[in-house]
Amino acid sequence: METLPPVHLGASILVAFLTALAVRRPLEHRFVVSKPRVAQPKRQFYFDIAMCLAAGSVVLIYNTVAYGFPVPSGITLLFGCTVVGFFLGLDMALARERKVIHEALAEDSVLPPPKRLYSMTRKFSLVAFTATIFLSLVLGLVLARDVVWLAKIEQSGMPVMQAQLSVMGEVFFVMAVLLAEVANLIISYSKNLKLLFENETSVLERVTQGDLSRLVPVATNDEFGVIAGHTNTMIDGLRHRIQLITALKLAEEVQQNLLPGEAPSIPGLDIAGISHYCDETGGDYYDYFRLSNGDLGVVVADASEHGVSAALLMTTVRAQLRQRVAMEGDIARIVSDVNQELARDVEDSGRFMTMFFLEIEPETKTMHWVRAGHEPAILYNALEDSFLELAGEGMALGVVEDLEFQKYTHTGWAPRSVVVVSTDGIREAQNDKGEMFGLDRLRESICKHAAESAETIQNTIIEDLKIFQGEAPQEDDITLVVVKLL
Repeated sequence: METLPPVHLGASILVAFLTALAVRRPLEHRFVVSKPRVAQPKRQFYFDIAMCLAAGSVVLIYNTVAYGFPVPSGITLLFGCTVVGFFLGLDMALARERKVIHEALAEDSVLPPPKRLYSMTRKFSLVAFTATIFLSLVLGLVLARDVVWLAKIEQSGMPVMQAQLSVMGEVFFVMAVLLAEVANLIISYSKNLKLLFENETSVLERVTQGDLSRLVPVATNDEFGVIAGHTNTMIDGLRHRIQLITALKLAEEVQQNLLPGEAPSIPGLDIAGISHYCDETGGDYYDYFRLSNGDLGVVVADASEHGVSAALLMTTVRAQLRQRVAMEGDIARIVSDVNQELARDVEDSGRFMTMFFLEIEPETKTMHWVRAGHEPAILYNALEDSFLELAGEGMALGVVEDLEFQKYTHTGWAPRSVVVVSTDGIREAQNDKGEMFGLDRLRESICKHAAESAETIQNTIIEDLKIFQGEAPQEDDITLVVVKLL
């Protein structure tokens, strides 16, 4: 290489690289741009190294044929092209990655997470190691050449100090060029990291503000691509969850409208009812009816389990019950017919519903009831300070189709007596120690406020229950109907 005129060598290198530059764009489109976006930066890196090696090979072949280029000089030339291609390829790959990120942002396109992860730490370590090797080899070649040249100083007659300054200047120049290339790569890499960070954080900031309209474009196959993919999965999950919550809120509103808006006004009776669901929707149900004979009907029911499935069962029973109550028949017949319809609907599903149907005749002071697997109602005699359970046999609705329910009767009650019909969510409510509220605490709450209105008795029971539970969560729906017999 030393014997070849610099002008000839420089001209051949310039022509080869200009030719490579001329054909670069169509080849780049064929081997880089046409490929999937996530793979483009890696292909760009290999493409530019190949172009530099191809240009160097053309120079080597030309000079070997034209000027008898020696083999060691050819190896040195190819090594130099490899080093140039390495730094140029990295720079162009990082630029390609930025372009891919900007295109993904502009199109608002979202790709799936990368199937294969190319770790940033592994890529950075590999680049740093390779760059160190190349820098060391380049400096080694320069120093070796300068040592040979310094050994011939005496023959050339050049002063030693001038030769040393020349060597130092050459070494510093090479180091400055290489360090400039490294600094350029660091700056370019920092731009990509900043862009990826800003892209990810901007979407997450929107999420914290409740805006789930944007997703993170997956533009790399490293940790940022994986994080973007999982972020998009999280956003999709939040969207579905919000849709579900919205639907549940609507279902809760609809179900609350299915419950009585206010208690009926009947001479001689003071009535209050309430339901508290442990979820947005529940399976507890209470209602008031004017029966065909003019008496008051009070129903409290509890579907198996709770949540959406229980709410659907509750609405089914409500519709069947209201339709049947509109026709003639005593309450035993009503409950039997509802059970028959429900058993057909829930056959083999394992679903069922308990019910307590109470009929009150204020004028004759008579109560009739049908118990379908439900908690017995409580009758409190205010004069005698005693309790009577309105019990009886009866299976839950929906279990056996052809089942005839029995009606029970109680005649006469003392003035200001109280009837309480509730679901098992009250008696079986637990505190943080695992203790149940139980029947005794329920009776105690009734006794303390039996002289007050039905609404006050109802609210007191609920308040006593909340105090008993403390910080323990509500695990079941709670429904309570209080009838004050005036």
